[in-house]
Amino acid sequence: MQQSCIDIYLQPMRLKINWDALGITTSVACAIHCAFLPLFLSSLPLFGINIIHNLAFEYGMIAIAFIVGILALSHGYRTCHHRLLPVFLFSIGICFLLAKQIWHQWELYLLPPAVIAIITAHYINYKLSRNHHDFLNTENH
Repeated sequence: MQQSCIDIYLQPMRLKINWDALGITTSVACAIHCAFLPLFLSSLPLFGINIIHNLAFEYGMIAIAFIVGILALSHGYRTCHHRLLPVFLFSIGICFLLAKQIWHQWELYLLPPAVIAIITAHYINYKLSRNHHDFLNTENH
């Protein structure tokens, strides 16, 4: 039986999100914000705009990174690899980000390991998940 065009368009879309890619993108965006925004936008306070070292903005970025990271890592852990290494690295990265907010004078020393740990956690989670899926695909052939 053929489906009409209307039936095809009315079917719910199955959107598949690569949470690890989104997590890496979010972490890189955070790193770019922290490293380059002060250099290029240092004149914003003259116009009454202050997003550099704005606590609400900074904690909001950390919260977004945390939420995306938890979603990505928990999906990989539950459905694929059951390894805690990505969760451990991600936790270290988030702790460094929070420490950066508490001890501002150490920001330049705390930010690089935070970003490296979070990106590495997502990368390892991606590779472990990919290996799991590749293993399942070769097992079925």
